[in-house]
Formats: sequence, structure tokens, C-alpha cells
Amino acid sequence: PTTNIIVTKAPIQSDATEANSAHRDWALSNTVSQTYSEERPKWDNKVQYLLTCIGFAVGLGNVWRFPYLCQVYGGGAFLIPYAIALVFEGLPLLYLELAIGQRLRAGSVGVWTSISPYMGGLGVASLFVSFLVGLFYNMILAWILWYFFHSFQSPLPWTDCPLNSNHTGYIPACEDSTPVNYFWYRETLNISANIETSGGLQWWLVLCLASAWCLVYICFIRGIETIGKAIYVTVTFPITCFGICWLPLFSRCMFCFSGVFIQWCTSTLNTEFQPLGNSNIPN
Repeated sequence: PTTNIIVTKAPIQSDATEANSAHRDWALSNTVSQTYSEERPKWDNKVQYLLTCIGFAVGLGNVWRFPYLCQVYGGGAFLIPYAIALVFEGLPLLYLELAIGQRLRAGSVGVWTSISPYMGGLGVASLFVSFLVGLFYNMILAWILWYFFHSFQSPLPWTDCPLNSNHTGYIPACEDSTPVNYFWYRETLNISANIETSGGLQWWLVLCLASAWCLVYICFIRGIETIGKAIYVTVTFPITCFGICWLPLFSRCMFCFSGVFIQWCTSTLNTEFQPLGNSNIPN
């Protein structure tokens, strides 16, 4: 009986140990999750989170560069490998990123380090890539601010070529090109003669770039609290302007479609009722 008691107690003690270990792991994971939830702020509503994801995914490259690259690399044929990569690579990675971010509520370095200490380099690499993209986009914002400030002039400075020093004609460099190209390459960038000559700083672009970084800082000054408010403007305004720009083209396409549809209906009705109109109906 004593042996039987010892034999029966051993698995019970092992099961109890495993249960206690599982309970400790569960409590530890909940503690970590609660710690992240308490320390890191949250979005005010789901609309802010959705607009943030849209603003991060849809940018200038989608509207500006993608149609050009699609046309250069095969047109419609380019969409086939693009769709395959989107379904089997892009969407799973997007879902993985959103799921891990919502579960752990940590930055890119902290997320990959919590998964495995050997994967911390992935977080550092993604952080570095985001930093490079930020530099690229802020430079574009500086150009946008430069053109925005000059858009209040009448006439616009890129409408006509500027006069020469004697006011007897236009600048030859502008006459050989166009007013738009001259304003971009000479007035805005002031490019050098070749790539070996770096040139100096353009103070007007430096001020515009500093203004762009100040706007970014204002949006990030209090984290999610200010980003959630700014995202209503920074995401909806470009999409609205893009829709307004495409509205005339869309209306023309609808007008052409309606004209073709009306013509098709008219010809169809004439064909259907032609025998009835030509037939001799007896009195």
C-alpha cells in the first residue's frame, strides 16, 4: 500500500508542477501585456487607427511612381507578378505586422526582440528604413512648401520665362527649355554643372525643409494623442484633393459611357420595332 501511494503521488505532483508552471507563464504574459497597455497610449477610436494604416500604406509613390513603373515594366503584364507577390507576400506580412503590434504593443525593435533575441536586427533594419523614408518624404514636403509659397504670386513664376539683366529679352537658358523646367532646375534646385561639383546650400530649401520637420514634430509632440488628431487632415485632405483632380476625367468617362449606352439603346430599340413600323396593318 505504501508503494502504491508513492507511485500515485508522483504523477499528481508532476501534474501540479506543470499546472503551476503554466499558470506562472500565463500570469507573466498577462502582466507583460498589461504593462504595455498601461505604459503605451491607445488610439481614441478605430477610425484613427484605420486612417493611420491607410496613410502609412498609401503615399506619393502609389499615385506618383507606381503608374509610371507599371507602364515602363510591361504595363498590364507587370500586374500579374505584382498581384502574386501581393497575395502571397504583402498581405501576410501586413497581417503579421498588425497582429504582433496589437498584441505586444511595442516598437519594431521591442517586438522582434520579444519574439527572439536573435531577431532584434530586423527591428533595427526596419527602423533604419523608416528613417530613410522619412528623410525622402520630408524633402518632398520641402519642395511642396516651396511651390506653395510661390503659388500666391500672380502671375505664377513658372508661367513665363524671366527677363535677362538688360530687360531686352528672356534668359536664353529658359528659351532653350520651358518655364517650368527652368523654375525647377534653376530657381528651385539651382543644380550644378555636373555631379562632381556639389555646389552650396540653397537657403530657401533649407528653410522649407526646417519647416517640414517642424510640422512633423508638432504632429508627434504628444505621441498618439496628437497623431490621432492630425491624421484626420493629413490622410483625408490629400485623398480629397486627388479625387477632385480626377473628378473631371471621371465625369468625362461617365459622359462618354452614357452617350455610348444611349446610342446602343436607341439602335436596339429601332431594330426591335423596325418590322412593326414597316409592316402593312390592315384596316
